[in-house]
Amino acid sequence: MKNKSKKISKTSEERRESLARLLQEQGLKIYSELDRGEFPKFSVPSRSVSNIVYDKKLRQYVLGNTASIRSARNMSQLRSFAQLIWLAFFANRLVQEKKSSTLRDIYYSSQAFSIDFEDQPESDNIIVDLEAVLARPREDLHIFPEERSSVFGDLTIEYTVPGYEGKRTNLSDHPDGYLIGPSLSSAELVDTSAELVIAIEKGGLFTRFVEEKIDKKFKAIIVDTAGQAPRATRYLLKRLHNEMGLPVVILTDGDVYGEHIAMVIKSGSANAAHLRELTVPDAKWIGVWATDIEKYKLPTIPMTESDIKRIYDLQKDPRYQEGIWKKELEVFLKIKRKAELEAFSKYGLTNITDKYLPEKLEIAKSL
Repeated sequence: MKNKSKKISKTSEERRESLARLLQEQGLKIYSELDRGEFPKFSVPSRSVSNIVYDKKLRQYVLGNTASIRSARNMSQLRSFAQLIWLAFFANRLVQEKKSSTLRDIYYSSQAFSIDFEDQPESDNIIVDLEAVLARPREDLHIFPEERSSVFGDLTIEYTVPGYEGKRTNLSDHPDGYLIGPSLSSAELVDTSAELVIAIEKGGLFTRFVEEKIDKKFKAIIVDTAGQAPRATRYLLKRLHNEMGLPVVILTDGDVYGEHIAMVIKSGSANAAHLRELTVPDAKWIGVWATDIEKYKLPTIPMTESDIKRIYDLQKDPRYQEGIWKKELEVFLKIKRKAELEAFSKYGLTNITDKYLPEKLEIAKSL
Protein backbone atom coordinates (compact mmCIF):
# COMPACT_ATOMS: atom_id res chain seq x y z
CA MET A 1 0.00 0.00 0.00
CA LYS A 2 1.13 3.53 -0.77
CA ASN A 3 0.50 5.66 2.30
CA LYS A 4 0.58 9.42 2.55
CA SER A 5 2.93 11.26 4.89
CA LYS A 6 1.60 13.30 7.80
CA LYS A 7 2.63 16.46 6.01
CA ILE A 8 0.46 15.63 3.02
CA SER A 9 -2.46 14.66 5.26
CA LYS A 10 -2.67 18.30 6.41
CA THR A 11 -2.88 19.68 2.87
CA SER A 12 -6.60 20.56 2.82
CA GLU A 13 -6.55 22.55 6.07
CA GLU A 14 -3.30 24.27 5.17
CA ARG A 15 -4.68 25.30 1.81
CA ARG A 16 -7.83 26.66 3.44
CA GLU A 17 -5.85 28.71 5.96
CA SER A 18 -3.52 30.02 3.25
CA LEU A 19 -6.45 31.10 1.11
CA ALA A 20 -8.17 32.76 4.08
CA ARG A 21 -5.00 34.82 4.63
CA LEU A 22 -4.91 35.85 0.97
CA LEU A 23 -8.51 37.01 1.09
CA GLN A 24 -7.89 38.84 4.36
CA GLU A 25 -4.89 40.63 2.83
CA GLN A 26 -7.03 41.80 -0.09
CA GLY A 27 -9.68 43.04 2.34
CA LEU A 28 -7.17 44.88 4.52
CA LYS A 29 -5.71 46.53 1.42
CA ILE A 30 -9.15 47.84 0.42
CA TYR A 31 -9.85 49.14 3.96
CA SER A 32 -6.43 50.82 4.15
CA GLU A 33 -7.03 52.65 0.89
CA LEU A 34 -10.42 53.85 2.11
CA ASP A 35 -8.91 55.01 5.42
CA ARG A 36 -6.38 57.08 3.49
CA GLY A 37 -9.15 58.66 1.48
CA GLU A 38 -8.09 56.84 -1.68
CA PHE A 39 -10.26 55.07 -4.22
CA PRO A 40 -9.84 51.31 -3.61
CA LYS A 41 -8.55 49.21 -6.45
CA PHE A 42 -7.53 45.72 -7.59
CA SER A 43 -4.58 44.78 -9.75
CA VAL A 44 -5.96 42.14 -12.11
CA PRO A 45 -3.46 40.11 -14.20
CA SER A 46 -4.29 40.40 -17.89
CA ARG A 47 -5.70 37.27 -19.49
CA SER A 48 -5.36 38.61 -23.03
CA VAL A 49 -3.67 36.43 -25.64
CA SER A 50 -0.66 38.76 -25.73
CA ASN A 51 -0.02 38.10 -22.01
CA ILE A 52 -0.21 34.29 -22.21
CA VAL A 53 3.18 32.65 -22.69
CA TYR A 54 4.41 29.07 -22.71
CA ASP A 55 6.82 28.33 -19.86
CA LYS A 56 9.13 25.53 -20.97
CA LYS A 57 10.38 24.93 -17.43
CA LEU A 58 6.86 24.48 -16.00
CA ARG A 59 5.69 22.85 -19.25
CA GLN A 60 2.46 24.84 -19.34
CA TYR A 61 0.97 28.19 -20.32
CA VAL A 62 1.29 30.97 -17.73
CA LEU A 63 0.36 34.65 -17.53
CA GLY A 64 3.00 37.26 -18.22
CA ASN A 65 3.61 40.38 -16.13
CA THR A 66 0.93 42.61 -17.63
CA ALA A 67 -1.87 43.63 -15.29
CA SER A 68 -4.68 46.17 -15.34
CA ILE A 69 -5.93 48.33 -12.49
CA ARG A 70 -9.63 48.03 -11.69
CA SER A 71 -10.54 51.05 -9.59
CA ALA A 72 -13.61 52.51 -7.91
CA ARG A 73 -12.40 55.87 -9.25
CA ASN A 74 -13.18 54.93 -12.84
CA MET A 75 -16.92 55.06 -13.47
CA SER A 76 -16.65 52.58 -16.34
CA GLN A 77 -15.00 50.08 -13.98
CA LEU A 78 -17.15 50.70 -10.92
CA ARG A 79 -19.66 47.96 -11.72
CA SER A 80 -17.07 45.21 -12.28
CA PHE A 81 -15.08 46.48 -9.28
CA ALA A 82 -18.16 46.10 -7.04
CA GLN A 83 -18.80 42.62 -8.46
CA LEU A 84 -15.24 41.57 -7.68
CA ILE A 85 -15.43 42.99 -4.15
CA TRP A 86 -18.67 41.13 -3.48
CA LEU A 87 -17.32 37.87 -4.90
CA ALA A 88 -14.24 38.06 -2.66
CA PHE A 89 -16.56 38.64 0.32
CA PHE A 90 -18.80 35.71 -0.66
CA ALA A 91 -15.84 33.41 -1.32
CA ASN A 92 -14.41 34.31 2.09
CA ARG A 93 -17.68 33.21 3.70
CA LEU A 94 -17.55 29.90 1.84
CA VAL A 95 -13.97 29.29 2.95
CA GLN A 96 -14.55 30.30 6.58
CA GLU A 97 -17.79 28.30 6.90
CA LYS A 98 -16.41 25.34 4.89
CA LYS A 99 -19.39 25.45 2.54
CA SER A 100 -19.47 24.85 -1.20
CA SER A 101 -21.27 26.58 -4.03
CA THR A 102 -21.75 25.99 -7.75
CA LEU A 103 -21.16 28.52 -10.50
CA ARG A 104 -24.93 28.72 -10.88
CA ASP A 105 -25.40 29.29 -7.14
CA ILE A 106 -23.02 32.26 -7.28
CA TYR A 107 -25.05 33.89 -10.01
CA TYR A 108 -28.30 33.61 -8.04
CA SER A 109 -26.73 34.38 -4.64
CA SER A 110 -25.53 37.72 -5.99
CA GLN A 111 -29.14 38.83 -6.44
CA ALA A 112 -29.74 38.73 -2.69
CA PHE A 113 -27.04 41.41 -2.37
CA SER A 114 -28.33 43.45 -5.35
CA ILE A 115 -25.17 42.68 -7.30
CA ASP A 116 -26.00 43.21 -10.94
CA PHE A 117 -24.75 40.36 -13.12
CA GLU A 118 -26.32 40.50 -16.56
CA ASP A 119 -26.11 36.72 -16.93
CA GLN A 120 -24.14 33.73 -15.64
CA PRO A 121 -21.30 34.09 -18.17
CA GLU A 122 -20.60 37.55 -16.71
CA SER A 123 -20.62 36.05 -13.21
CA ASP A 124 -18.31 33.24 -14.31
CA ASN A 125 -15.90 35.76 -15.80
CA ILE A 126 -15.64 37.68 -12.52
CA ILE A 127 -14.86 34.39 -10.78
CA VAL A 128 -11.93 33.92 -13.17
CA ASP A 129 -10.81 37.49 -12.39
CA LEU A 130 -10.70 36.61 -8.68
CA GLU A 131 -8.75 33.44 -9.47
CA ALA A 132 -6.22 35.58 -11.35
CA VAL A 133 -5.96 38.11 -8.49
CA LEU A 134 -5.36 35.36 -5.91
CA ALA A 135 -3.51 32.97 -8.25
CA ARG A 136 -5.69 30.21 -6.80
CA PRO A 137 -8.33 28.04 -8.52
CA ARG A 138 -12.04 28.51 -7.83
CA GLU A 139 -12.10 25.00 -6.36
CA ASP A 140 -9.96 26.29 -3.47
CA LEU A 141 -12.66 28.90 -2.96
CA HIS A 142 -15.20 26.05 -2.70
CA ILE A 143 -16.80 27.08 -6.00
CA PHE A 144 -17.50 24.21 -8.40
CA PRO A 145 -19.19 23.64 -11.76
CA GLU A 146 -21.69 20.84 -12.23
CA GLU A 147 -19.37 17.85 -12.16
CA ARG A 148 -19.78 14.84 -14.40
CA SER A 149 -16.58 12.77 -14.27
CA SER A 150 -15.95 9.72 -12.09
CA VAL A 151 -13.22 7.61 -10.51
CA PHE A 152 -12.98 3.92 -9.58
CA GLY A 153 -10.26 1.80 -8.01
CA ASP A 154 -8.51 0.76 -4.84
CA LEU A 155 -8.00 4.14 -3.25
CA THR A 156 -8.99 4.87 0.34
CA ILE A 157 -9.93 8.49 0.97
CA GLU A 158 -10.80 10.34 4.15
CA TYR A 159 -13.42 13.08 3.90
CA THR A 160 -12.74 16.55 5.29
CA VAL A 161 -16.13 18.19 4.56
CA PRO A 162 -18.28 19.17 7.59
CA GLY A 163 -20.33 16.29 8.94
CA TYR A 164 -18.12 13.66 7.33
CA GLU A 165 -14.73 14.52 8.82
CA GLY A 166 -12.70 11.37 9.40
CA LYS A 167 -15.06 9.08 7.50
CA ARG A 168 -13.20 6.78 5.12
CA THR A 169 -14.33 5.25 1.84
CA ASN A 170 -12.64 3.03 -0.69
CA LEU A 171 -13.33 4.09 -4.27
CA SER A 172 -13.77 0.50 -5.41
CA ASP A 173 -16.84 0.06 -3.20
CA HIS A 174 -19.35 1.35 -5.78
CA PRO A 175 -19.56 -0.35 -9.21
CA ASP A 176 -20.51 2.92 -10.95
CA GLY A 177 -17.52 4.72 -9.51
CA TYR A 178 -17.58 7.91 -7.46
CA LEU A 179 -18.41 11.39 -8.72
CA ILE A 180 -15.41 13.70 -8.64
CA GLY A 181 -17.22 16.46 -6.80
CA PRO A 182 -16.31 18.86 -3.99
CA SER A 183 -16.25 16.21 -1.24
CA LEU A 184 -13.93 13.89 -3.12
CA SER A 185 -11.74 16.71 -4.46
CA SER A 186 -11.00 17.95 -0.95
CA ALA A 187 -10.63 14.51 0.66
CA GLU A 188 -7.31 13.24 1.93
CA LEU A 189 -5.75 10.41 -0.09
CA VAL A 190 -4.92 7.74 2.48
CA ASP A 191 -3.57 4.63 0.74
CA THR A 192 -3.78 2.55 -2.42
CA SER A 193 -2.46 -0.66 -3.93
CA ALA A 194 -2.64 0.90 -7.41
CA GLU A 195 0.49 1.42 -9.48
CA LEU A 196 -1.08 3.38 -12.31
CA VAL A 197 -3.84 5.85 -13.20
CA ILE A 198 -5.74 5.37 -16.46
CA ALA A 199 -7.68 8.48 -17.53
CA ILE A 200 -10.21 7.69 -20.25
CA GLU A 201 -12.33 10.13 -22.26
CA LYS A 202 -15.55 8.12 -22.54
CA GLY A 203 -18.05 7.15 -19.83
CA GLY A 204 -19.09 4.02 -21.70
CA LEU A 205 -15.52 2.76 -21.83
CA PHE A 206 -15.05 3.68 -18.17
CA THR A 207 -17.93 1.32 -17.37
CA ARG A 208 -16.40 -1.35 -19.60
CA PHE A 209 -13.07 -1.03 -17.82
CA VAL A 210 -14.78 -1.44 -14.45
CA GLU A 211 -16.71 -4.49 -15.70
CA GLU A 212 -13.54 -6.07 -17.06
CA LYS A 213 -11.77 -5.43 -13.72
CA ILE A 214 -9.03 -3.38 -15.31
CA ASP A 215 -8.35 -1.92 -11.88
CA LYS A 216 -7.26 -5.37 -10.66
CA LYS A 217 -5.64 -6.63 -13.88
CA PHE A 218 -3.35 -3.62 -14.15
CA LYS A 219 -3.41 -2.38 -10.54
CA ALA A 220 -4.99 0.82 -11.79
CA ILE A 221 -7.22 3.64 -10.68
CA ILE A 222 -9.60 4.45 -13.53
CA VAL A 223 -10.77 8.01 -14.15
CA ASP A 224 -13.56 8.99 -16.56
CA THR A 225 -12.75 12.50 -17.81
CA ALA A 226 -16.15 12.81 -19.54
CA GLY A 227 -14.59 14.53 -22.53
CA GLN A 228 -12.45 17.54 -21.72
CA ALA A 229 -11.54 16.91 -18.09
CA PRO A 230 -13.16 19.30 -15.59
CA ARG A 231 -10.67 21.15 -13.44
CA ALA A 232 -11.54 19.15 -10.32
CA THR A 233 -10.67 16.01 -12.28
CA ARG A 234 -7.37 17.46 -13.46
CA TYR A 235 -6.60 18.45 -9.87
CA LEU A 236 -7.33 14.91 -8.68
CA LEU A 237 -5.07 13.47 -11.39
CA LYS A 238 -2.30 15.80 -10.26
CA ARG A 239 -2.78 14.77 -6.62
CA LEU A 240 -2.73 11.07 -7.51
CA HIS A 241 0.54 11.62 -9.35
CA ASN A 242 2.21 13.92 -6.82
CA GLU A 243 0.92 12.58 -3.51
CA MET A 244 0.62 8.88 -4.32
CA GLY A 245 3.45 8.66 -6.84
CA LEU A 246 1.27 7.14 -9.57
CA PRO A 247 2.07 7.52 -13.27
CA VAL A 248 -0.86 8.80 -15.38
CA VAL A 249 -1.74 7.52 -18.85
CA ILE A 250 -4.51 8.93 -21.03
CA LEU A 251 -6.83 7.23 -23.54
CA THR A 252 -8.91 9.37 -25.89
CA ASP A 253 -10.78 9.12 -29.16
CA GLY A 254 -8.53 9.03 -32.20
CA ASP A 255 -9.03 12.60 -33.34
CA VAL A 256 -7.46 16.02 -32.94
CA TYR A 257 -9.81 16.89 -30.07
CA GLY A 258 -8.84 13.73 -28.20
CA GLU A 259 -5.17 14.59 -28.61
CA HIS A 260 -5.86 18.02 -27.15
CA ILE A 261 -7.82 16.54 -24.22
CA ALA A 262 -4.64 14.65 -23.34
CA MET A 263 -2.49 17.76 -23.77
CA VAL A 264 -4.70 19.80 -21.43
CA ILE A 265 -4.29 17.16 -18.70
CA LYS A 266 -0.55 17.19 -19.32
CA SER A 267 0.13 20.92 -19.62
CA GLY A 268 -3.06 22.89 -19.03
CA SER A 269 -4.89 25.33 -21.26
CA ALA A 270 -4.52 28.96 -22.23
CA ASN A 271 -7.82 29.68 -20.49
CA ALA A 272 -6.33 28.57 -17.17
CA ALA A 273 -2.90 30.14 -17.67
CA HIS A 274 -3.39 32.03 -14.39
CA LEU A 275 -3.32 28.72 -12.48
CA ARG A 276 -0.42 26.35 -11.91
CA GLU A 277 -1.90 23.46 -9.93
CA LEU A 278 -3.90 21.61 -12.58
CA THR A 279 -1.30 19.87 -14.72
CA VAL A 280 0.50 16.53 -14.80
CA PRO A 281 3.53 17.29 -17.00
CA ASP A 282 4.70 13.65 -16.92
CA ALA A 283 1.32 12.23 -18.02
CA LYS A 284 1.48 10.11 -21.17
CA TRP A 285 -1.03 10.03 -24.03
CA ILE A 286 -1.13 6.40 -25.19
CA GLY A 287 -3.89 6.60 -27.79
CA VAL A 288 -5.93 6.38 -29.80
CA TRP A 289 -3.18 7.73 -32.07
CA ALA A 290 -3.65 8.52 -35.75
CA THR A 291 -1.11 5.79 -36.49
CA ASP A 292 -3.27 3.33 -34.49
CA ILE A 293 -6.16 3.86 -36.91
CA GLU A 294 -4.23 2.21 -39.70
CA LYS A 295 -2.30 -0.22 -37.51
CA TYR A 296 -5.46 -1.70 -35.97
CA LYS A 297 -7.62 -1.21 -39.08
CA LEU A 298 -10.29 0.68 -37.15
CA PRO A 299 -13.60 1.85 -38.59
CA THR A 300 -13.28 5.58 -39.27
CA ILE A 301 -15.26 8.76 -39.83
CA PRO A 302 -14.21 11.48 -42.31
CA MET A 303 -12.76 14.62 -40.74
CA THR A 304 -14.79 17.81 -41.01
CA GLU A 305 -13.43 21.19 -42.09
CA SER A 306 -13.52 22.15 -38.42
CA ASP A 307 -11.33 19.15 -37.54
CA ILE A 308 -8.77 20.11 -40.18
CA LYS A 309 -8.74 23.75 -39.09
CA ARG A 310 -8.15 22.61 -35.51
CA ILE A 311 -5.09 20.62 -36.63
CA TYR A 312 -3.61 23.70 -38.30
CA ASP A 313 -4.30 25.73 -35.15
CA LEU A 314 -2.55 23.21 -32.89
CA GLN A 315 0.43 23.00 -35.23
CA LYS A 316 1.13 26.62 -34.26
CA ASP A 317 1.08 25.73 -30.55
CA PRO A 318 4.61 25.32 -29.06
CA ARG A 319 3.54 22.17 -27.25
CA TYR A 320 2.95 20.33 -30.53
CA GLN A 321 6.34 21.00 -32.09
CA GLU A 322 8.01 17.69 -31.31
CA GLY A 323 7.62 14.03 -30.47
CA ILE A 324 4.40 12.05 -30.59
CA TRP A 325 2.31 15.24 -30.50
CA LYS A 326 3.79 16.60 -33.74
CA LYS A 327 3.89 13.24 -35.49
CA GLU A 328 0.27 12.29 -34.79
CA LEU A 329 -1.08 15.68 -35.90
CA GLU A 330 0.74 15.22 -39.20
CA VAL A 331 -0.74 11.74 -39.67
CA PHE A 332 -4.26 12.97 -38.83
CA LEU A 333 -3.83 15.66 -41.47
CA LYS A 334 -2.57 13.13 -43.98
CA ILE A 335 -5.34 10.52 -43.59
CA LYS A 336 -8.12 13.01 -42.84
CA ARG A 337 -9.96 10.29 -40.91
CA LYS A 338 -10.77 9.84 -37.22
CA ALA A 339 -11.87 6.94 -35.02
CA GLU A 340 -13.64 6.60 -31.67
CA LEU A 341 -12.53 4.41 -28.79
CA GLU A 342 -15.67 2.35 -29.34
CA ALA A 343 -14.40 1.42 -32.82
CA PHE A 344 -12.48 -1.48 -31.26
CA SER A 345 -15.85 -3.15 -30.62
CA LYS A 346 -15.78 -4.22 -34.27
CA TYR A 347 -13.43 -6.96 -33.07
CA GLY A 348 -15.41 -7.80 -29.92
CA LEU A 349 -16.54 -5.90 -26.85
CA THR A 350 -13.42 -6.76 -24.85
CA ASN A 351 -10.87 -6.28 -27.64
CA ILE A 352 -9.86 -2.88 -26.30
CA THR A 353 -9.19 -4.25 -22.82
CA ASP A 354 -7.76 -7.63 -23.82
CA LYS A 355 -5.43 -6.59 -26.64
CA TYR A 356 -5.15 -2.86 -27.27
CA LEU A 357 -4.69 -1.65 -23.69
CA PRO A 358 -1.93 -4.15 -22.72
CA GLU A 359 0.00 -3.29 -25.88
CA LYS A 360 -0.30 0.45 -25.31
CA LEU A 361 0.69 0.23 -21.65
CA GLU A 362 3.82 -1.62 -22.70
CA ILE A 363 4.59 1.08 -25.27
CA ALA A 364 4.02 3.76 -22.61
CA LYS A 365 7.07 2.51 -20.73
CA SER A 366 9.29 3.75 -23.55
CA LEU A 367 7.60 7.15 -24.05
